[in-house]
Amino acid sequence: MISYNIITGDTLTKVFQTIPGVGPDNLLTYRQVIILCITIIFTLPMSLYRDIAKLAKVSFISLILTTVILIIVMIRAATLSPLVPKLGTKFLFLMKCCCFLIAMCVSAFVCHHNSFLIYGSLEEPTLSNWSRITHVSVSLALFISVVFAVCGYVTFTGYTEGDIFENYCRDDDLATFGRFCYGVTIILTFPIECFVTREVIANVFFSGTLTTILHVAVTVIVVAVATSISLVYDCLGIVLELNGILSATPLVFIIPTACFLKLSEERWNHSDNLISGLILTVGVLVMTVGFVMTILHPQECSHGKEMVYCFPNNASLYNSTLPPF
Repeated sequence: MISYNIITGDTLTKVFQTIPGVGPDNLLTYRQVIILCITIIFTLPMSLYRDIAKLAKVSFISLILTTVILIIVMIRAATLSPLVPKLGTKFLFLMKCCCFLIAMCVSAFVCHHNSFLIYGSLEEPTLSNWSRITHVSVSLALFISVVFAVCGYVTFTGYTEGDIFENYCRDDDLATFGRFCYGVTIILTFPIECFVTREVIANVFFSGTLTTILHVAVTVIVVAVATSISLVYDCLGIVLELNGILSATPLVFIIPTACFLKLSEERWNHSDNLISGLILTVGVLVMTVGFVMTILHPQECSHGKEMVYCFPNNASLYNSTLPPF
């Protein structure tokens, strides 16, 4: 939720800056104002729903917008890539990739925390339906993520930011439309994560049941905490890194395999135990080394800065329909 707020603030401020009459000192250009307004008007009201099935329509809208964004990124990969100076990656960056790349990928695909809520929302909650839904959705997510990653890195190489829309120039009209779609998608996704957090709190502290007053109070507190942190910290990369290393990696690699080994009645050298042990070891290694590398060498963040290839004196700057900044 913190990362979603950071993305919303970074993305929509650039969209509003392209509106005629919105100057540098306008309130719409301040990420804190955007995050607060979006939280009060959209994300908090949607997070107050009790039934996650009510978010089905907004999730479908989010999927449509994701397709639009993907098309925009692909178009810009073809048109902008030849005009951006190639910047090779540093050796330190490659070392860090070996340590936390797995954690970052897991962070993008981790869906275990949503599983029970989504399964319970199915009209026919059977294992066959669940298996079909998970395979289709995760496979689609894999395809979209790979296309985003390839197109983003091919376009910007060493300039690539954690938020790819930080790389596009502010006067790029097509990218601005993509930013708008991206911002809306993130807003519509935020409540799903809030549902999970509230469900965990309800199960741990309130025996799984929340009265109306507690439901509202817990939701407001959860959203307020996430919003407060995102107001004072604006670098997306390290948030995603820590989320992947400290949250997603244990949830996917460590906890399930540890439980399996604890409950297994087979000998230690059984193939299932060996595979689980290997996954557990890799998870612990990724979590430990990735955390140390993130703390010692945090990712640089160019929040709010225009990239060097966007300035008019850069020979690689493409023609724009708007006057240069």
